[in-house]
Amino acid sequence: MPHAFPVLDAFRCTRALAWCLATLLALPAAAATLSEKARESGCVNKPVVVEGSTYKCYTQSGAFSYFNVPGAESHSAEPVVTRRPPSTASSTPPASGFPRVDAATQRSRDDLRRKVLGDELATEEKLLAEARTAYGNGAPAPLPEEKSDTEKYRQRIARLRQSVELHERNIEALRKELGNTK
Repeated sequence: MPHAFPVLDAFRCTRALAWCLATLLALPAAAATLSEKARESGCVNKPVVVEGSTYKCYTQSGAFSYFNVPGAESHSAEPVVTRRPPSTASSTPPASGFPRVDAATQRSRDDLRRKVLGDELATEEKLLAEARTAYGNGAPAPLPEEKSDTEKYRQRIARLRQSVELHERNIEALRKELGNTK
């Protein structure tokens, strides 16, 4: 049975065909964009899909580079499980090229560190003693302006208590750090 509106049917067919062609032509453009993004990111291997439009690849330094390619189809890259890092030119592990320090130099560095930590500990202990004196066991003498305003007095007591607690925590951390440097 023929439709009453053949022009409308032709218009719908044309729109559907245009949509299909746009979808097909967009795939190579997304792949080109993926290639461009990979090149910009310094990739040395083919990018792999991490999730959605997020990709990762290895760079020259052996680290991962992550980037997004909006509109790229996930089938244009290899699955994550099949990728391995690229082989390096040297067969030695990266840690072997790390600079080493002789024992005497390291000992002098450790001694200097212990001295600095000891000095900091002495300073913190002195500041704690001063803070405890100012705190006066939670009942310091009110200042003249605090006699009429009890809220100011409470705020000053709270600040003094926080100061004492801060210095106690600092001393504890410094002692722990000194204990680790044996």
